[in-house]
Amino acid sequence: MDIAIFSIVSELHDSKAVETVTQETLSSLSVDYTFYGNDFQTYGLHDIDIIMVCTGGTEGVFKRLLPMLRKKSQKPFYLLASNKSNALPASMEILSYLQTNGLQGEILHGQPHYISSRVKQLVQVSKAMQRIRQTRLAVIGQPSDWLIASHADYALVREKLGVTLLDIPMSELIALVNASPMEEPSLTADNPSVQEALPGAQRIYTALKTLVEKYQLDGFTLRCFDLLDAVHNTGCLALAKLNAEGYVAGCEGDVPTLLTMMVARALFGCSGFQANPASVNVETGEILFAHCTIPLNMVQRYELDTHYESGIGVGIRGYMQEGPVTVFKLSGDLSRSFVAEGKLIRNQSEPDLCRTQQVIRLADAADAQYFLQNPIGNHHVVIPGHVKDVIGVWWNNLN
Repeated sequence: MDIAIFSIVSELHDSKAVETVTQETLSSLSVDYTFYGNDFQTYGLHDIDIIMVCTGGTEGVFKRLLPMLRKKSQKPFYLLASNKSNALPASMEILSYLQTNGLQGEILHGQPHYISSRVKQLVQVSKAMQRIRQTRLAVIGQPSDWLIASHADYALVREKLGVTLLDIPMSELIALVNASPMEEPSLTADNPSVQEALPGAQRIYTALKTLVEKYQLDGFTLRCFDLLDAVHNTGCLALAKLNAEGYVAGCEGDVPTLLTMMVARALFGCSGFQANPASVNVETGEILFAHCTIPLNMVQRYELDTHYESGIGVGIRGYMQEGPVTVFKLSGDLSRSFVAEGKLIRNQSEPDLCRTQQVIRLADAADAQYFLQNPIGNHHVVIPGHVKDVIGVWWNNLN
């Protein structure tokens, strides 16, 4: 982590007393940092830049510095304030001034363990935002016909996230699938029809990997149901493998869900499980999520079955570790987001649903009403762990 701390001080305060408070505050932090004092030459060049407001009476100092700081960085301002020398009131005045002028910021104040934890979150988000700005994603085919609310404005995505979105015709993928050699599968399935479909599923993986390399993609979403007629197989296994390899691979041409998975990947190193809520209990907050693929690195074990809707090809029944999870979704215009923490209480394998099935109980049962009253499309992304706070920091930085 590259953390830089700068400082502003009022000349009215005793310099030795200020230095003592500054050292006490900095030494209490459990993060590695470089202290630059009032030398702002490298401001904006670090994972996170923090301005320590050492005393009261620094509001005018900050105001004079602001034009130069804005030239160096467009990131939010983070103000570190101790509980001495009127540092907190000065920081509040500065933050209010920033917000009045349409700029973002936050005061880092409180117990050392809280400040240190918050700084680590901010660094995590800063690094993720840098990764996101370099991302190239593709829509292979078009969004599936039933995804009438799951499109995105490519120009807006580029403007707000810095993400490049490409369109790749489905015909290009199908041609690559047909040209790929048929290989003996390394996996085995109990179901003979699934075992027979494995070489074809591997061809889809090979073709998708070729497109990823050709267009230098970090990820894509695939109009996967077109494969059922075109090559009589499914992309579920290919998506499961590619997500496990570090790409972002989504289903059904769903662009908002692709963006959600991309953000999860940048923040947490995991694409997440793209799934449909199959049932919602608003009284208990329990939701059944299901889909026919899941990243192979998210599960403890998995089984191979057919694709649920078509009964052909290869689907994945994955069993994820029970415990804390977060449900996340972005809207296609990036104006809305949903995030809720919960617990994966069981995996199940009912025959009349998509193959991977997770029952998640939300921490706040009231959040379940969202799915019935104001949902962002049907697909949502399940991420291991309780990470709502980090997503919230990212969302605040975006907006």
